[in-house]
Amino acid sequence: MDHSVTLIATIAAGFGLALIFGFIAEKLKTPALVGYLFAGIILGPATPGLSADIEIATELAEIGVMLLMFGVGLHFSLNDLLAVKRIALPGAIVQMAVATILGMTLASWWGWSFGAGLVLGLSLSCASTVVLLKGLESRGFLDTMNGRIAVGWLIVEDLVTILILVLLPSFAVMLEGDNGNTDTAVPLWQTISLTLLMVSAFIALMLVVGRRVLPWMLWQVARTGSRELFTLTVVAFAICIAYGAAVLFSVSFALGAFFAGMVMRESEFSHRAAEESLPLRDAFAVLFFVSVGMLFDPSILIDEPMRVLGVVAIIIVGKSIAAMLLVLMLRYPLNTALTVAASLGQIGEFSFILAGLGLSLGLMPAEGLSLVLAGALISIAFNPIAFAAIAPVSKWVMRHSALARRLESRDDPYAELPMSTERKYLEGQVVLVGYGQVGKRIANALNEQDIPYIIAEQNRERVQDLRKKGVAAVTGNAVEPSVLIQAHIADAAMLVIAVPDPLNVRQMIETARTLNPDIEIVLRTNNEDESELLRKDDMGTVFFGKEELAKSMTNHVLQRFDPQAKKSEQNNHKPIQSK
Repeated sequence: MDHSVTLIATIAAGFGLALIFGFIAEKLKTPALVGYLFAGIILGPATPGLSADIEIATELAEIGVMLLMFGVGLHFSLNDLLAVKRIALPGAIVQMAVATILGMTLASWWGWSFGAGLVLGLSLSCASTVVLLKGLESRGFLDTMNGRIAVGWLIVEDLVTILILVLLPSFAVMLEGDNGNTDTAVPLWQTISLTLLMVSAFIALMLVVGRRVLPWMLWQVARTGSRELFTLTVVAFAICIAYGAAVLFSVSFALGAFFAGMVMRESEFSHRAAEESLPLRDAFAVLFFVSVGMLFDPSILIDEPMRVLGVVAIIIVGKSIAAMLLVLMLRYPLNTALTVAASLGQIGEFSFILAGLGLSLGLMPAEGLSLVLAGALISIAFNPIAFAAIAPVSKWVMRHSALARRLESRDDPYAELPMSTERKYLEGQVVLVGYGQVGKRIANALNEQDIPYIIAEQNRERVQDLRKKGVAAVTGNAVEPSVLIQAHIADAAMLVIAVPDPLNVRQMIETARTLNPDIEIVLRTNNEDESELLRKDDMGTVFFGKEELAKSMTNHVLQRFDPQAKKSEQNNHKPIQSK
């Protein structure tokens, strides 16, 4: 009888050492993922002592990527992606091209072939969604405008990388690969067309059929009242759709899981689905970092330190600067540019896959894979530091650089109201900060009552669309006094802050009251403690989400029973008629 427990041993060793070194890392005030990576190095075949099964660990990590991308889809709708398409689409493509050229230049300097340089450059061009989400979540940036831009940027990168992964074998012979198995009898244009057709078919199937079927199935399972069955359904959807996409449509597991989550977002149970899958996502994300560490050969740091330094420089410095300049050229604020730069200053799962494929096709030497892994390990460990440096770097640059201040205050066609704006929007109006789900509903209600208002919104693309509809709107962060000034806060009757921003809401209110002491302020919050503090400090009329929900439900119940109560009261007071 076979008593092999390789799978159990790998999971036990991975989780056990990740727990120990993750705890040590936190105690040393460094991110826990650094400990996870170090645990993987210890478990890897390149270090003496305990050695886990690297193939099993890699497959477990792939499940983690599936579940994580499924979670991304649950939180990031197609509308969110379209909302940042004007910056994410050109930004991602240009930034990937710049990083690829830098990698090819470096490889050419080393004497590598064109094909090897191309694979190296492409491997360094695509950042890790897993690392990005961890960084955004740890800093509370995931639901911000900057976070949405960064996630949208990486989704475009993932889509481009997936296309490259499918097409690379077809180009292997042309790029002088030694092991290319491409059928040269098949024209290249047919291969490209078939690839695009398969990916398009999968996306169309998910958006047309999946958007109707998955929410309906989730509703049917929820009606049973079984929590474990609901959790099983969520996990089964994520993994089965990802696997089916890979088998039937030649789409990556990550993309399949992402679209599964995105269409399931249409269900009213999407929030619950995200909560139920969170523990599994976190657990397998740990295994992902452990598996990355297992692939790393520390000897590369000693044998080729300058090459490792060159790769790391492209990832952390070259990519970040390119992304930052692109965002600034597209007229976005410095803080957005720094957030995107920090998000892209690392590489991850797709880089490993690309480098591995290049190695198997004979396009890149084995040293290339080790260099990519070294760059990934160092950049992943450095990434939390980059996120932590955003705020202090932004303040320092703004204080010491006249150029940065000019960029921040540069002419933006959507940062000021048009000269043709009617007078009714400039006096006694409502200044509405944020045009998300809450802000949009408030704006619709104001329209119905013919109450003039001006919208202040960070998403410049959204402001552009509002302007086309004739809505008075300005772009920018309302924390900046210039944004509220452009919204004519000095003559406004009311400031409505429709975004839950506990860090900056007080500064918005202080600016508004400085410019208009008599202005009425209405704001929202999702935190009970914060709502109490805001009310105590007389910040305005505060609406706490759960509290308002309870009031609405209570009013509905009371309205349902009030007529009966009145009727009963009237019957009790009727005069008795004599016979």
